[in-house]
Amino acid sequence: MYISVLPFLLGTLAGVISLALLAGGVYIVWAWYVGTLATMGWLWSGIAMLAWSLLGRQLVLALYPRGPDEPRSERSPNSRKVQGVDGSALHVEFDGPEGKPVIVMTHGWALDSTAWYYVRKELSKDFRLVLWDLPGLGLSSQPADRRYSVERLAEDLHRVIGETGYASVTLVGHSIGGMMMLTLARLRPDLFREKVNGMVLMDTTHTWPLNTVMAGTLLKFLRWPLIEPLLLLTILLSPLVRLMNLQSYLNGTSHIVNRITSLSRGVTRGQLDFGSRFNVKDTPSVIAKGLRAVMRWDETDTPAILPVPVRVIVGDADRLTKPEAAVAITAKAPRADLVTISPAGHNGLLEEGRQYGKAIAEFVGKLQDLQKTGISEQAQKVAELRHPGRGRNR
Repeated sequence: MYISVLPFLLGTLAGVISLALLAGGVYIVWAWYVGTLATMGWLWSGIAMLAWSLLGRQLVLALYPRGPDEPRSERSPNSRKVQGVDGSALHVEFDGPEGKPVIVMTHGWALDSTAWYYVRKELSKDFRLVLWDLPGLGLSSQPADRRYSVERLAEDLHRVIGETGYASVTLVGHSIGGMMMLTLARLRPDLFREKVNGMVLMDTTHTWPLNTVMAGTLLKFLRWPLIEPLLLLTILLSPLVRLMNLQSYLNGTSHIVNRITSLSRGVTRGQLDFGSRFNVKDTPSVIAKGLRAVMRWDETDTPAILPVPVRVIVGDADRLTKPEAAVAITAKAPRADLVTISPAGHNGLLEEGRQYGKAIAEFVGKLQDLQKTGISEQAQKVAELRHPGRGRNR
């Protein structure tokens, strides 16, 4: 769901409030029962706290309209496991017809490949899709040593690309997925010259993430006194944090945090709930380790050396990787263009996934046209070498 510590901090606060709400409600009802708090007002207060703690989600969701096609956690029956560089078993799915242009899709942190619901529906008829879950998320297992870095994740992506066996692929990455692609381009330049024909960077950044997030100055100040210790505490107390996340999902506070940090005002009821559900599915220690890895990442100079065409897509209301980051990447990369999706937040693929899908399809179509043009020109040169003078004016 995020590559920024902003939703992590707000989510942790929501979790603490959620546990306090539940514990307070239980205590008040118990105290009324044993006679410590004798008035009926206390009883009703305790019941109200418990009701909000368990049912508040329904009240929050009622504020948002239903959509005609709400996202679901759909999986492809065509899947297999790929061994990661760190011992993890990576879940890889395939969708779309064989023989079509191949797109390898990497989701953002705290999500899994089911987040591509709308994009997948838009692309699966005309393209061969390769979708995978990052280690420790979705159906992929954690690394054997339980350690995370963006460099390792990039090498996992390299494994996925290699194991699929396709000669030419387009890479699509959302959030940390885009960051991994930039790192992979630096680590494996030959791969981009020989196999990767283009890349799509969605709602991502190229520099230290605290440089391109809302309230970045404050977060930089809080990094060492608050954020880093809190991430370590989350790793140590992962089961308790999971309970906090469950409570914040049930009472709707996680939906509020998700809406404020990652989605736009146009989000529907099902989209908001679908996005917030990842907060319950994810293992807190995994999320915290990934965030610590992101806090130590920077590829400021990499866009300038990208050897392939690049399409940068950003939501106009992205608060975690602000649109300024997308503009900077587009300016630095030798062959890049920019598409802005509106209305869309950082997780715009959950809101306006069809718009994202159309932008990806158009870009891959252009890549295919370039490839055909290159093949035609090469064939013409070969013909001229074999038959000098043929086809020329005499």
